[in-house]
Amino acid sequence: MAGKATQDGLSQDERDAVKQRAKELRAQAKAGKSREAGTKQVLEAIAQLEGTDKVLAEGLHKVVSETAPDLVPKTFYGFPAYANEAGKVVVFIQPASKFKTRFATINFDDPATLDDGDMWPIGFAVIAWSPAVEKRVTELVKAAVD
Repeated sequence: MAGKATQDGLSQDERDAVKQRAKELRAQAKAGKSREAGTKQVLEAIAQLEGTDKVLAEGLHKVVSETAPDLVPKTFYGFPAYANEAGKVVVFIQPASKFKTRFATINFDDPATLDDGDMWPIGFAVIAWSPAVEKRVTELVKAAVD
């Protein structure tokens, strides 16, 4: 994560992310596991993105909505994310602009069942949404929820 560390060891970007997460948790506690509230939060988060980040987040939202409709949209540190019935994040996108990195990442958390032997990838750098990327993300999301 980019940025100069503050006295507590966190960069300003990291401090902002922690504050964003606390705000999300309060909002989610009020809304419960409401799909409508979560979808609204995710669509608002996507609307705030620009350029490639927005295209990638829209692509992931479309894939998850079509491939894993049981996942509930929610935000996770301000990122568009999708959680299982227990409220645990399965997949999320970290936009490049959030921490000023050169690529966005699509990440899978512990509930994702991507297990493949003793070692497997859970994060994927993405610089453009293409038919090949959409196909691969669709395969990953399907595997993550099986």
